[in-house]
Amino acid sequence: MASDSTFDVVSKVDKQEVANALNQAQKEIAQRYDFKGVGAEIDFSGEKLLIKANSEERAKAVLDVFESKLVKRGISLKSLEIGDPFASGKEYRMDLEIKEGIAQDVAKKITKLIRDEGPKSVKASIQGDELRVSSKSRDDLQEVMSMLRGFDEADLQFVNLR
Repeated sequence: MASDSTFDVVSKVDKQEVANALNQAQKEIAQRYDFKGVGAEIDFSGEKLLIKANSEERAKAVLDVFESKLVKRGISLKSLEIGDPFASGKEYRMDLEIKEGIAQDVAKKITKLIRDEGPKSVKASIQGDELRVSSKSRDDLQEVMSMLRGFDEADLQFVNLR
């Protein structure tokens, strides 16, 4: 087993980059003319982000500004979970959550994909919120990496290639 090569599949988000994107979005919202007087703001409340505005369209516009800042900072929008706008008094709110780690059901889909479409020598095992992929051949691991880059349901990174 010591001769096996392995890598880990993880889903992580750089919290500092999210904070930077949030600060940039807050500055742009404060300065833009179309957001004046509509109570548009985006705040970080604990683990979630909260968007507030006086209409559903303005809330979606604030979300669009924040998404553009995330993309510029290299954070995938797959790691952003967006709630539907809901009325709260005189304003509309949207809850956003930054997802980290691979959910159990998504991990099972990835292991099934590797088992069905990957090289036969490759084994995948779920370890908490990440996956360990192992094989005797590094070329097979490279092939699995390129196959998983097209996976749509989660933002995946590959670490610890040994």
